Amino acid sequence: MRNKVRALYVGESDAAHRFRYAVLIFDIVTILFVIATSFTDHGPMVEAVDAVFGVVILVEFGLRVWISTNRMRLFTRLTTIADLIAIVSFLAPLAGEGLGFLRVLRTLRLLHTYHLGEQLKRDFPYFRQHGDVVLAVMNLGVFIFVMTGLIYATQYPRNPQIQNYADALYFTVTALTTTGFGDITLPGTLGRMISVVVMLFGITLFLRLVQVLFRPNKVRCECETCGLILHDADAVHCKHCGSVMNIKTEGVT
Repeated sequence: MRNKVRALYVGESDAAHRFRYAVLIFDIVTILFVIATSFTDHGPMVEAVDAVFGVVILVEFGLRVWISTNRMRLFTRLTTIADLIAIVSFLAPLAGEGLGFLRVLRTLRLLHTYHLGEQLKRDFPYFRQHGDVVLAVMNLGVFIFVMTGLIYATQYPRNPQIQNYADALYFTVTALTTTGFGDITLPGTLGRMISVVVMLFGITLFLRLVQVLFRPNKVRCECETCGLILHDADAVHCKHCGSVMNIKTEGVT
């Protein structure tokens, strides 16, 4: 039974592919739920849905622990800690605890979607053709989600300027782009440190995205000898087999 479950997570069967896509879709739905409920009062209906999400996350987490061959390493991962916090925060309303704001840490679960990279490349031509762009977008998107979640969790309801997830997202984007309108600020030492992290790391990821969009490090030109596809833009020889390449360039004006 354990081998069958493990095969769903790491196997190459159609069932394994469907299972991993289902987990990815569940993650996205969970994140959208976290964002949507930040605009509403957390009444009985929201708490009931919280409990359902919490149970599903708990079951999925238990399966990963069960099939793990190195549980010590598993429990030291940041994403595992985020999952544990998410489980507690989703199920907290059942115990009457005020931990609902911690649900936003579920956004860290997006980091788990990286293991789908190779599968997405096989299933979707766009991912194969624009792998660098997709990776850069994913890096920037995950960073924005994580920092927005952190800002929302630490500022709501302490900061009257952060009333919902949209307010936190607005501040994250303005800080990341160094626009700095000043209509929303994060007070205190913690708020300033979060702002510094958003600006330093965010602008780096944003510039990386701009680079791969307008000045890619690699160009697609299949080597006729060995089949290697990605090469440096100024490559004369294939790095894999040494054959002479004929990469079209814009030339020098």
